[in-house]
Amino acid sequence: MAVRYLLSTKFPTQQQHYHHVTSSLVPNSHNNTYDGAIPAKVELRNIKYKCVQNVKSLVNTLKLSTPLESLHRGNWVKLICGASFEDVVDIRNLSLVYTLAGVDCIDCAADASVVSAVNEGIEAARDIVCLRRPWVMISVNDDKDLHFRKAEFDPEDCPEDCSRPCENVCPANAISFQGKSTFGISYNKAPRSPKDGVITERCYGCGRCLPVCPYDKIREVTYVRDAIATADLIKRNDVDAMEIHTSGRQSTMFKELWCALGDSVGNLRLIAVSLPNDRDSTISCMNELFSIMKPNLQCFNLWQLDGRPMSGDIGRGATKESIAFAVQLAKAKQRPPGFLQLAGGTNAHTIDGLKKEGLFQATSIANGETSATSSSNSSHALIGGIAYGGYARKIVGRVLRSMQSQYGGGAPIEDHPEHLLMALREALALVGPVKCLQRD
Repeated sequence: MAVRYLLSTKFPTQQQHYHHVTSSLVPNSHNNTYDGAIPAKVELRNIKYKCVQNVKSLVNTLKLSTPLESLHRGNWVKLICGASFEDVVDIRNLSLVYTLAGVDCIDCAADASVVSAVNEGIEAARDIVCLRRPWVMISVNDDKDLHFRKAEFDPEDCPEDCSRPCENVCPANAISFQGKSTFGISYNKAPRSPKDGVITERCYGCGRCLPVCPYDKIREVTYVRDAIATADLIKRNDVDAMEIHTSGRQSTMFKELWCALGDSVGNLRLIAVSLPNDRDSTISCMNELFSIMKPNLQCFNLWQLDGRPMSGDIGRGATKESIAFAVQLAKAKQRPPGFLQLAGGTNAHTIDGLKKEGLFQATSIANGETSATSSSNSSHALIGGIAYGGYARKIVGRVLRSMQSQYGGGAPIEDHPEHLLMALREALALVGPVKCLQRD
């Protein structure tokens, strides 16, 4: 009941807090003193204390299994920070919020500073409530891949009367024209801000800006993560898993990467391979990739079914391809060992799609019938779980933007409990249906 109550209870907005507190700071008309200043501070402190307690109460009602148990049960949830997203402030805050919400894994760029930000967010969450750690996963690629690119353009090349559709369409707020007015005219011809153009660390390569530029000024820059640097990162004690993004069409490139990683993969608990739906050749591709990994595979493996990459925040229909991919793989024979996990277009409607297909936490599918998993069943679920990326970042990102507009861009979310509570409620609305909000 506590979970249901806190998810449905409406707490005062930050604006309402501000109005209520500042109204008591009006000077006394007789002696021009601020009679209400001390009570107002006490009240604000009490409000924050109440929010912290509500956060703790909400998290403490959840019964969380280990990440591996979640995969077996079919209620694994992974947060995708983005293989190219490198805004360490947002990554830290996202990691904190989704750790509290009970995700099993946090997937991030294979960059030392990004990995540190994820781990800092996890530990900050554990300082608030004692709970198990999610696994930290890094993402790499074996060749050119949509997830490993950045948009780029020179803002000096942009006509002053451009309506800037690129800025409007960017889901990551990664394009800025601070040196321009809202009508595209430079302020007094002053030099543009060095932040004009693409904010590289925020761009995660969705590509939505590329087709909308009316002057075709935006280009994509692709890259491949360095295998040696990745191996060194894996050997740190704060990385638990790795995901390799591949098209599957060039197994030679995959083999080169796998061999270059060497014995570093022995430090991992899970190795995932993310691949697109190549229809009839998908299973043969998976088997070939597994045969490359098998001699040196010392942990569990997972196949990430990348339905419609980087589109979950667009709308309800974006998840259809990931659901179709899941159905295809669940029915497929001769597929190699490994858990199956949905990604690419996943959002709040993905669970309903899995349930409609009879695949949510199901252990078998035959003649259109499925059997639900149970804790006593040794068989693991056909679909191990779901990874949420753009949609997960969007719903919590709204709260982060609100907080940062009031307190500055580097604000740790735990310093503002009212925003932390709002963000946690958003995260639980997404994670909860997968976890079935197990209560004491």
